[in-house]
Amino acid sequence: MTHPHAPDAPGPGFRPRAVVAMSRDAAAAVLDPHSLGAFREVCDLAPLPALDDLSTPRARSLLADADLLITGWGCPPLDAGVLRAAPRLRAVVHTAGTVRGHVTDACWERGVEVSSAAAANALPVAEYTLGMILLTGKRVLERARDYRLARSRGNWLRTPRSVGNYRRTVGILSASLIGRRVVELLRPHDIDVLLHDPYVSDADAAELGVERVGPAELFARSDTVSVHTPLLPETRGLVSRALIDSMPAGAVLINTARGAVVDQDALTDAVLAGRIRAVLDVTDPEVLAPDHPLWDCENALITPHLAGSEGNEWRRLADLALAETARWASGAGFLHPVRRERLAFLA
Repeated sequence: MTHPHAPDAPGPGFRPRAVVAMSRDAAAAVLDPHSLGAFREVCDLAPLPALDDLSTPRARSLLADADLLITGWGCPPLDAGVLRAAPRLRAVVHTAGTVRGHVTDACWERGVEVSSAAAANALPVAEYTLGMILLTGKRVLERARDYRLARSRGNWLRTPRSVGNYRRTVGILSASLIGRRVVELLRPHDIDVLLHDPYVSDADAAELGVERVGPAELFARSDTVSVHTPLLPETRGLVSRALIDSMPAGAVLINTARGAVVDQDALTDAVLAGRIRAVLDVTDPEVLAPDHPLWDCENALITPHLAGSEGNEWRRLADLALAETARWASGAGFLHPVRRERLAFLA
């Protein structure tokens, strides 16, 4: 229940009326009992289940009083019709990354404030990427496989000089939230980092501690290229056959962004030929056909889009959303706002 004399706008003492809008599976995953209890400390939270259909009588009844929506995976679009049913709605706190699927032009036109947990979701993706950079640099997976088959170590003093992570060159494609976190996690290591991002200046690159280069130079010089480019019309197929073919022999392509950023056929050809290796948390299509040759290729490691938040990492998303809700209610505004003018550059 709202306190009878509570302020009606963000500021001291304001308790927003909040409604959870996402798939019920997403709500069960991200909003555990601890998180729900914490949300109830800072807002008047409508009872679950979460709203996964905003056209039902129950949804319309809850929306009528909502100041704030706590959204997540599976949230329906917040279009003009939904906003008409939610005349008080002033803020959306998203417990996942991109808001493209549900925050519509109608939200921006009303002036609804939007926050995203993209920064929290960036960390596990960056951690996955760092792990794969270091593992592939030591060729851990292939050497473990060979060791299992041979049951003997061999002469370790004959290890090729191409193995190892000392002064390895890693190319980061896009200084996105995730790309920047990868750069940050690489700093303690003896690794040279190249960056291509057309929106990053030389001064920005120097501040990041990376060398800014063009895409051709990035692929030609890097032992490992890690793709962090959002999928936009202009980035579809950005990692072209020419770029893939320019990679040094034995180089690694890591993709945790979107499969369609990479020319899948060109990548398949290069990996099957044994020229390069690939670590793919995303592919195009999202799940390759059962008979796709990459499944059985020893030079490819394919994981089921698991780099983002999963398991206990969902708590980080809820914690960020909770902090954002508390800040907004207090009148301090969001620490992680999503700006309409930046949508074109976000994943």
